[in-house]
Amino acid sequence: MEFDPADADLSLASLFAGWALADELQRRLAADGFEDSRFADGVVFQHLVAGPVTISTLAEKLGVTQQAASKSIADLSNRGYVSRRPDPADARARIVVLTDRGQAVIEAARKHRAALDAELRQTLGDAKVEKARLLMIDIINHLGASPSLRARAVRPPR
Repeated sequence: MEFDPADADLSLASLFAGWALADELQRRLAADGFEDSRFADGVVFQHLVAGPVTISTLAEKLGVTQQAASKSIADLSNRGYVSRRPDPADARARIVVLTDRGQAVIEAARKHRAALDAELRQTLGDAKVEKARLLMIDIINHLGASPSLRARAVRPPR
């Protein structure tokens, strides 16, 4: 039996719209040469845009073990998005920094998100898109998710 998106409740409609936007963003990033980028990379990148962090700090911010954070960083490093360097403040620790490729994928994602927004506004109308955006913000605030967004502590649902 087929599912009609028009039958989706608000939570499913917003989830499916988010997935569709994320898929389109990933398609555009792949076309830019970032075919190995993943949506989940942003969960780590959000903690690196302000500057280098140690693995232990990153693990704490991600709410995972140091082993899990190290595994994520090793994967991102293998794909050229981050590098690990000795921490100048603590010889025992290593810091994680975005590489030029890491910075470039973040900038490309920002550019494509802005382009998608502009395309939707042109196709669906500025007022309709803005109303939808404000509704999503109201839902975020109502459900108490604003503090984690402000702190760049966004995590996928459990």
